[in-house]
Amino acid sequence: MEAHDYAGIDHVQLAAPAGCEEKARAFYGELLGMREIPKPEPLRARGGVWFACGPHEVHIGVQTDFAPASKAHPAFQVKDIAKLKQALSEKGVVMQEDVPLEGMHRFHCLDPFGNRLEFVQRLT
Repeated sequence: MEAHDYAGIDHVQLAAPAGCEEKARAFYGELLGMREIPKPEPLRARGGVWFACGPHEVHIGVQTDFAPASKAHPAFQVKDIAKLKQALSEKGVVMQEDVPLEGMHRFHCLDPFGNRLEFVQRLT
Protein backbone atom coordinates (compact mmCIF):
# COMPACT_ATOMS: atom_id res chain seq x y z
CA MET A 1 0.00 0.00 0.00
CA GLU A 2 1.30 3.47 -0.83
CA ALA A 3 1.47 6.36 1.64
CA HIS A 4 -1.03 8.43 -0.31
CA ASP A 5 -3.70 5.81 0.36
CA TYR A 6 -3.97 7.08 3.96
CA ALA A 7 -5.81 10.25 4.90
CA GLY A 8 -4.78 10.22 8.57
CA ILE A 9 -6.01 8.75 11.84
CA ASP A 10 -9.77 8.64 12.41
CA HIS A 11 -9.75 7.73 16.10
CA VAL A 12 -7.79 6.27 18.98
CA GLN A 13 -9.40 3.73 21.27
CA LEU A 14 -8.45 3.42 24.92
CA ALA A 15 -9.72 0.59 27.09
CA ALA A 16 -11.43 1.02 30.44
CA PRO A 17 -13.31 -1.18 32.90
CA ALA A 18 -17.09 -1.60 32.91
CA GLY A 19 -18.87 1.36 34.46
CA CYS A 20 -16.19 3.80 33.26
CA GLU A 21 -18.48 6.31 31.59
CA GLU A 22 -18.87 8.92 34.36
CA LYS A 23 -15.15 8.96 35.21
CA ALA A 24 -14.35 9.23 31.49
CA ARG A 25 -16.75 12.14 31.10
CA ALA A 26 -15.25 13.90 34.12
CA PHE A 27 -11.65 13.44 32.93
CA TYR A 28 -11.80 13.64 29.14
CA GLY A 29 -14.84 15.90 28.93
CA GLU A 30 -14.71 18.26 31.91
CA LEU A 31 -10.99 18.30 32.76
CA LEU A 32 -9.44 17.96 29.30
CA GLY A 33 -12.26 19.83 27.57
CA MET A 34 -13.01 17.25 24.88
CA ARG A 35 -16.56 17.34 23.53
CA GLU A 36 -18.57 14.15 23.96
CA ILE A 37 -19.96 12.79 20.71
CA PRO A 38 -22.75 10.22 20.41
CA LYS A 39 -21.87 6.61 19.81
CA PRO A 40 -23.71 4.94 16.94
CA GLU A 41 -26.86 3.20 18.18
CA PRO A 42 -25.63 -0.35 17.40
CA LEU A 43 -22.56 0.20 19.66
CA ARG A 44 -24.21 1.84 22.68
CA ALA A 45 -24.99 -1.43 24.47
CA ARG A 46 -21.23 -2.13 24.70
CA GLY A 47 -20.74 0.82 27.06
CA GLY A 48 -17.97 3.36 26.88
CA VAL A 49 -18.03 6.93 25.63
CA TRP A 50 -16.60 8.85 22.66
CA PHE A 51 -15.04 12.31 22.47
CA ALA A 52 -13.94 14.73 19.75
CA CYS A 53 -10.30 15.79 19.89
CA GLY A 54 -9.71 18.37 17.18
CA PRO A 55 -10.57 16.64 13.89
CA HIS A 56 -10.07 13.21 15.49
CA GLU A 57 -11.94 11.07 17.98
CA VAL A 58 -11.01 9.37 21.24
CA HIS A 59 -13.09 6.30 22.02
CA ILE A 60 -13.14 4.97 25.57
CA GLY A 61 -14.22 1.35 25.21
CA VAL A 62 -15.17 -1.18 27.85
CA GLN A 63 -12.86 -4.19 28.04
CA THR A 64 -13.91 -7.13 30.21
CA ASP A 65 -10.38 -8.21 31.16
CA PHE A 66 -9.17 -4.61 31.42
CA ALA A 67 -5.54 -3.81 32.14
CA PRO A 68 -4.28 -0.24 31.65
CA ALA A 69 -1.85 0.55 28.84
CA SER A 70 1.35 1.58 30.58
CA LYS A 71 3.61 1.91 27.52
CA ALA A 72 1.37 2.24 24.45
CA HIS A 73 -0.31 5.65 24.47
CA PRO A 74 -1.85 8.41 22.39
CA ALA A 75 -0.08 11.76 22.22
CA PHE A 76 -2.43 14.73 22.16
CA GLN A 77 -1.14 17.90 20.54
CA VAL A 78 -2.17 21.02 22.47
CA LYS A 79 -1.82 24.74 21.81
CA ASP A 80 -0.95 25.83 25.38
CA ILE A 81 0.73 23.08 27.37
CA ALA A 82 1.44 25.32 30.37
CA LYS A 83 -2.28 26.10 30.74
CA LEU A 84 -3.15 22.39 30.54
CA LYS A 85 -0.48 21.49 33.12
CA GLN A 86 -1.87 24.10 35.49
CA ALA A 87 -5.43 22.78 35.10
CA LEU A 88 -4.32 19.19 35.68
CA SER A 89 -2.18 20.17 38.67
CA GLU A 90 -5.11 22.02 40.26
CA LYS A 91 -7.14 18.79 40.03
CA GLY A 92 -4.35 16.71 41.59
CA VAL A 93 -3.34 14.87 38.42
CA VAL A 94 0.24 13.63 38.72
CA MET A 95 2.33 14.52 35.69
CA GLN A 96 5.70 13.16 34.64
CA GLU A 97 8.20 15.03 32.50
CA ASP A 98 9.98 12.98 29.87
CA VAL A 99 13.25 13.24 28.00
CA PRO A 100 13.23 16.65 26.28
CA LEU A 101 12.85 16.54 22.51
CA GLU A 102 13.94 19.36 20.25
CA GLY A 103 11.10 21.59 19.12
CA MET A 104 8.48 20.49 21.64
CA HIS A 105 7.38 20.53 25.25
CA ARG A 106 5.77 17.34 26.51
CA PHE A 107 4.65 15.42 29.57
CA HIS A 108 2.78 12.25 30.50
CA CYS A 109 0.00 11.48 32.95
CA LEU A 110 -2.45 8.67 33.60
CA ASP A 111 -6.16 8.78 32.94
CA PRO A 112 -8.52 7.63 35.75
CA PHE A 113 -8.12 4.03 34.56
CA GLY A 114 -4.31 4.01 34.55
CA ASN A 115 -3.81 4.43 30.79
CA ARG A 116 -0.72 6.45 29.87
CA LEU A 117 -1.39 9.70 27.97
CA GLU A 118 1.12 12.08 26.44
CA PHE A 119 0.56 15.78 25.76
CA VAL A 120 2.81 17.73 23.39
CA GLN A 121 3.14 21.31 22.23
CA ARG A 122 5.23 21.80 19.12
CA LEU A 123 7.33 24.95 19.11
CA THR A 124 7.28 25.73 15.40
